[in-house]
Amino acid sequence: MLKRIPIRHLTLGMYLHEFCGSWMEHPFWRAKFLLKDPKDLARIQATSIHECWIDTDKGVDVTPGTASVSRAEADAQVETDFSQLEDLPPLQVSLPLPPLPARNRAPTDMEGELKMAASICMQSKQAVVSMFNEARMGRAVDTSSAKSLVEDISDSVTRNPGALISLARLKTADDYTYMHSVAVCALMVALARQLKLDDEQTRLAGMAGLLHDLGKAAVPLAVLNKPGKLTDQEFTVVRSHPVAGYQMLKEGGNLPEAVLDACLHHHEKVDGTGYPNQLRGDAISVIARMTAICDVYDAITSDRPYKRGWDPSESLRRMAEWTSDHFDARLFQAFVKSIGIYPVGSLVRLTSGRLGVVMEQAPAALTTPVVKVFFSTKSDLRIPPELVNLAAPGTTEKIVAREDPDRWNFPDLNTLWSGLSEAAW
Repeated sequence: MLKRIPIRHLTLGMYLHEFCGSWMEHPFWRAKFLLKDPKDLARIQATSIHECWIDTDKGVDVTPGTASVSRAEADAQVETDFSQLEDLPPLQVSLPLPPLPARNRAPTDMEGELKMAASICMQSKQAVVSMFNEARMGRAVDTSSAKSLVEDISDSVTRNPGALISLARLKTADDYTYMHSVAVCALMVALARQLKLDDEQTRLAGMAGLLHDLGKAAVPLAVLNKPGKLTDQEFTVVRSHPVAGYQMLKEGGNLPEAVLDACLHHHEKVDGTGYPNQLRGDAISVIARMTAICDVYDAITSDRPYKRGWDPSESLRRMAEWTSDHFDARLFQAFVKSIGIYPVGSLVRLTSGRLGVVMEQAPAALTTPVVKVFFSTKSDLRIPPELVNLAAPGTTEKIVAREDPDRWNFPDLNTLWSGLSEAAW
């Protein structure tokens, strides 16, 4: 049986099933193992993660009476929270910049925007690689191209949010650091739009997303891409990247203070256990709190050398469990609204028993996206792909559950929604 317990109640002999936090917050390359080494226990308790899941069928259970939550109870609470999202009033915030005239952006369908988004991803990656290379060589980083890139990304996200945000998840291990910056930029733009920020404030949020991880240029690639457990020294080096990035951007000059702040503080947590300054709650700027959410979402949905990415919908469910410690709850609610409860690329089960991958969001409802069905759980066979618009009048089908892609082992899931067999960048 899976139980969620506080880290302080973790003991030797327990089987650790999963950390309740991003794998960027701990030095272990795997999250599932029998806890036998006192040094591992001490390292876990020294992290900023507060809770974890244990499997009592594979290891020691908690002492009777110890506070714990079952997986079913946790899932039920998340589903309740998500079901109430559509009824929540929109959250509006402001960032410290004057507005500029709006740009004209006409909505496009998913198929049309995917082609444009792929081109934007390629151009953006090349620019980010150039900035990282300058930083690695100790040169002043030229961010002059970033503004036009952010405008292109912002235009794409405004025309059709699902296209570029989803494509940017398709990273190779070598491209992760660069495409992560592009993905977080797109997510920041989508969140800014949800928050009703004006055009210039939205570009500011996008700029923060594009540049937030520049400090990783100071981290050796062998450490960034290490497939095994990090040493304490390596983990310390990785955690130094916000300060390093802040210094690089500040030396480059001509960037708004909000962008520098997001770079420095995107690993702060609302409960004060983040880094580098252990800021708490509103002491963390709005833009840094936004960046923290977008950064973690892209990280946990992306494949890494040591970890397969989680399904987008499953990632939101897990992040919802971490909100009280890690994220600003209202900003997280706005983030879910911006990409949908079932983001593009999520695997879902319909009332008919058919499985499908989410292709596009319905602007007016979070629970009725367009789904491409391709598998019958009743016959356990593939079926001819069919697009089902759950928001269309007369449609009786509904999403009844998220599904774990690993359980079904569909090797072409990304191809089904993107049309790409692999990332083109």
